Amino acid sequence: MRRAPWVAAWMLAAPLAALASPFAYITNQGSHDVSVIDLASQQVVATVPVGRSPAGVAAASAVGKVFISNPDSKSISVIDMRTQKQIAQWPAGSGPVGLAASADGTRLYAADWYANQLLVFDTRDGQAIATVAVGKAPAGVAVDAAGTTVFVAERDDDSVAVIDTALWQVRARVHVGSHPFALLHDAPRQRLYALNVQSNDVSVIDTRTLAVIATVPVGKAPYGAALADGGTLLYVTNQHDDTVTVIDARALSVLRTLTGFGYPEGIAAHRGQVYVVNWMDDRVSVLDARTGQVTAQIATGSNSRGFGAFIGTPP
Repeated sequence: MRRAPWVAAWMLAAPLAALASPFAYITNQGSHDVSVIDLASQQVVATVPVGRSPAGVAAASAVGKVFISNPDSKSISVIDMRTQKQIAQWPAGSGPVGLAASADGTRLYAADWYANQLLVFDTRDGQAIATVAVGKAPAGVAVDAAGTTVFVAERDDDSVAVIDTALWQVRARVHVGSHPFALLHDAPRQRLYALNVQSNDVSVIDTRTLAVIATVPVGKAPYGAALADGGTLLYVTNQHDDTVTVIDARALSVLRTLTGFGYPEGIAAHRGQVYVVNWMDDRVSVLDARTGQVTAQIATGSNSRGFGAFIGTPP
């Protein structure tokens, strides 16, 4: 007996939703796909083909979409959280890397690495809204909770651009350590963390004064950061040390260094757990947020990166 189209669509989406939510979306640079992990079962429940060499990710739960940057395809893939399938692929400059979505999910910001610009998209239809010239080799992107300010790491200029979204202009620059790559916005403390891959430290910026208020030494080539345990701990991955640094986010002091990773890159936290993406080992390590102990290992695709906010919940 033939099912009505709407019945078939519901049955396709229902098993994925029933597994659990939220999900982690891990970009796999080598296999050109995204591993979708159900955080409740800690299992990969889908593998989504995307563009070539996916790197950046921004999960926008408010609109039920995940955005993936494909530098070698010069595009951004859009994944529907309900079906775990790619539903669109947008042209995106010369090579998008870092991504960030506004809190309401209506805007997507993409750092165009080769063209030295920030691309702004309407997430409803993929239309370009604005293009903002920035410094050399823009990488990480962060946006404040109000959506009025976007921050872009200008890696080769050793600075962070501060962009006004009302004017689409750079209104200030903050000089940080050597070669900032990833950015993490800490809204409650009104801070921005810039991870400097060449000076092996984290610059802490007060977003009110746009001044660097602290510099925290970490391991070699810090790549990703996440706030965990209610925002009390700042976890930082160190690519070239195969380690993760745990920082007291209040005192801005290093508490411990965790070992046993394989070129760790992306990192995110959810509830009492931290998820570390290992590029060399093709897996995600699951840590207890308070102790830092590994509680599980989840196999992913080839050369996993997960650069950005990769955890999202279907609406």
